[in-house]
Amino acid sequence: MNKPLLRQLRRALRVALFGGLVSLATAACADPAGSSGANRSFTAPSPQLGSAASPSGSYRPVDFLWTDVARSREVPARLYWPETAVQTPVPLVVFSHGLGGSQLGYSYLGRHWASLGIASLHVRHAGSDRGIWTANLFSLFGNLQRAASEENALARAKDVSFAISQLLGSAEYGAAVRADAIAVAGHSYGANTAMLVGGASVMRDGRALTMKDPRVKALVLISAPPFTGEGDMAQILGEITVPTLHVTGTKDVISVPGYRSDYVDRLAVYDAQSAKAIKSLTVFKDATHSIFTDRVDRSGFELNEKVKRATKEISGLFLRSVLAGDSTRPMELWANEQAALLERFVPLGADRR
Repeated sequence: MNKPLLRQLRRALRVALFGGLVSLATAACADPAGSSGANRSFTAPSPQLGSAASPSGSYRPVDFLWTDVARSREVPARLYWPETAVQTPVPLVVFSHGLGGSQLGYSYLGRHWASLGIASLHVRHAGSDRGIWTANLFSLFGNLQRAASEENALARAKDVSFAISQLLGSAEYGAAVRADAIAVAGHSYGANTAMLVGGASVMRDGRALTMKDPRVKALVLISAPPFTGEGDMAQILGEITVPTLHVTGTKDVISVPGYRSDYVDRLAVYDAQSAKAIKSLTVFKDATHSIFTDRVDRSGFELNEKVKRATKEISGLFLRSVLAGDSTRPMELWANEQAALLERFVPLGADRR
């Protein structure tokens, strides 16, 4: 075996072991009561800050196993359903997980958004979910390549639109969701999915390929990767004109076999988004790529806790602003309170002032 291939295999082994642990940790801490917590009610902790960033509303998790018959594809999902929906229809945010994740991940965001009165629907994407880590070492490369393929990227975007349609068409939940107040959020590969649904397009055979869903009115992009090798980023993102929150950290690096993307790329995505869009940027000092997941990464418990708390707060304030009509002022007040944690903050719409 030649040395370059041996090095790649060793690196793949580290990724495989790491990924397996991530999957187990994500599944274990995805919900306060584990996967059996579906359909139980929970109340968010009492506010620690005197602002809408820290709510105390009740919610309950609900699990679905949908099938998109047209694509012969299962689409599992977990819904964090706010109890306030009993009185009045609520906004909706659909969350797309990163490479190797599932609908059980990023639960800290789903719980927080639901406690703010925003339904949070987390979708699982077959082919790029945690199943990719279960393969043996020699098939891992193939799994990663297929997971990041154009076919899977487009399938993920279709999963999101399908999930929106399923929930809106649900006899139990559809009437309680505001069809005019829908956002899509995602981390890493999930942010790529959100951009596709939000209007990003690439050229294929001289034509623009787009998966834009006009029902989507806002985006939350956490650790958004660039569209590498697809040409002018400004052109690709030109049709993303909905309000968008970009979140990253100064140590936000994506590193898998054959691919590397760092914090500078996150800023490039923000800068490339159309000037027609109302956008905001939050950059956390020393925050890594995986710090935005449910698990505690190598940055240590204290920074993990701070960044997760801050991420759910700023995203919640953003969603309340663009979907529920709240003022944007609390976002700026929040940034002042979090100055020690922030490397950079651009208020919503500041680029257009």
